[in-house]
Amino acid sequence: MSTYLPTIKQLQYLVALHEHGHFGKAADASFVSQSTLSAGIRELESLLGVTLVERSRRVVRFTALGDQVVAKANRLLREAEELADLVQAAGKPLVGELRMSVIPTIAPFLLPRVLPRFRRERPELKLMLREETSHDALESLHHGRVDCVLLALPFDTGDAAIEHIADDRLFIAFPKDDPRDPPASISPDMIDQGRLMLLEDGHCLRDHALAACSRSELRASAAMIGTSLHTLVQLVDNDLGLTMLPEMALKAGILAGTQVVARPVDSPTAKREIVLAWRKNSPREADFMLLAEELRQSDSPK
Repeated sequence: MSTYLPTIKQLQYLVALHEHGHFGKAADASFVSQSTLSAGIRELESLLGVTLVERSRRVVRFTALGDQVVAKANRLLREAEELADLVQAAGKPLVGELRMSVIPTIAPFLLPRVLPRFRRERPELKLMLREETSHDALESLHHGRVDCVLLALPFDTGDAAIEHIADDRLFIAFPKDDPRDPPASISPDMIDQGRLMLLEDGHCLRDHALAACSRSELRASAAMIGTSLHTLVQLVDNDLGLTMLPEMALKAGILAGTQVVARPVDSPTAKREIVLAWRKNSPREADFMLLAEELRQSDSPK
């Protein structure tokens, strides 16, 4: 008796539905119509002879068996992608599709310097980018949704392989004339905890900023209201407080058109490490090492 083997496409549809919890969103993420995705999952259930998804008008709920199948499907899809990577790695370096997640406090400042050169010098490389927080990006890496991640340490990357790109110093940004005669660097004890504005939870730069201050009381009282660094700069420019910015953002001109002043924080912990991460033992490791080298060149002073 022959055993039915699910197709890669059916497993991709099932995993997408599990990730998004909504047929429409899963179909959009899979670049197919909702009816196509739904039909693919129904066909999978029919041929397996089991129910994987309980459907209602308001909610999509996976059965216990469905959750187990999704876990196994994630592993199978990752293996299939690594097989394709193995074949691709045998060809020219950095060609074909490469999916990369980048955290929001790096993407708008480093990528504009990198992408034009990649398009010019590596026209055969199709870089697929998605912006995610560090936690979500590493989840995407673990589940095979992306091939590599550009993020900042310190952050727990698990068993991912990492390659250093650059050290990124942290600066205090404050309104013009506040203080009227700012020193060349700002010591942590000079930071007014009542005026410090940081990114909301989920952004690792918030933790980097607090660590740079080396003051435990800031952890409890810092005003974490910013959704982006650009938002925080505008708040500072309107004299609503102080914030912490990475040097990468300053070099990219985030203070252009404002009267905000920035000075480096005088602390050995006032920096973050920019790294490229990928799954250990990936057959495309040589590609990632080359990509890291090119990112280092892009970050070097010209």
